[in-house]
Amino acid sequence: MNIFRLSGDMFHLVSILVLLLKIYATKSCSGISLKTQELYVVVFVARYLNLCTVFISVYNTMMKGVFIGTSLAIVYCMRWHPKVKRSYDRDLDTFKYHFLVLASFLSALLFHDEFTFLEIFWAFSIYLEAVAILPQLVLLQRSANVDNLTGQYIFFLGAYRAFYILNWIYRYFTETHFSGWISCFSGILQTALYADFFYYYFISWKTNSKLQLPA
Repeated sequence: MNIFRLSGDMFHLVSILVLLLKIYATKSCSGISLKTQELYVVVFVARYLNLCTVFISVYNTMMKGVFIGTSLAIVYCMRWHPKVKRSYDRDLDTFKYHFLVLASFLSALLFHDEFTFLEIFWAFSIYLEAVAILPQLVLLQRSANVDNLTGQYIFFLGAYRAFYILNWIYRYFTETHFSGWISCFSGILQTALYADFFYYYFISWKTNSKLQLPA
């Protein structure tokens, strides 16, 4: 644990809280991709298969439970909450996300640290998380206008991955046997996918105008 990883975890937690605030306060999920949220459920369940068998720390176990629980709660609201589900942009959220799952799983089978059940699914979750944001970014481009809470959610989610890159750099220089090439590669790819969003987010903040993404 270091300040960069802790900061990344906190940004990740804040992003989830912002999304939950949007859903529960406005009773709306407009501008949010259900496909991305379903991918996050797959990511966290696959990554934390050892939740009940491996104990590292109270903090680690708590965060695993929070990420799985909140991702399931978000999907539940978007699919079955009587009011929230009516605001879902079904016609805009049409990304073929099954290909992301398949490509990530094949990558995990080919590129991994150890050929074991848990390691394969851990690598799969890392690869899938790197691209899980794609349906969300495509939906935002199609809808053009981005409301404030949705914009904040994406920003904090991107900041989480950016701080994890700093965490890996710090560990590379301070740990004798640091081996995290899968996480580093996937994290850099994921952060790069946010580049376009960050640019328009900064323009919006600088000009004090509504965030808009090009179609």
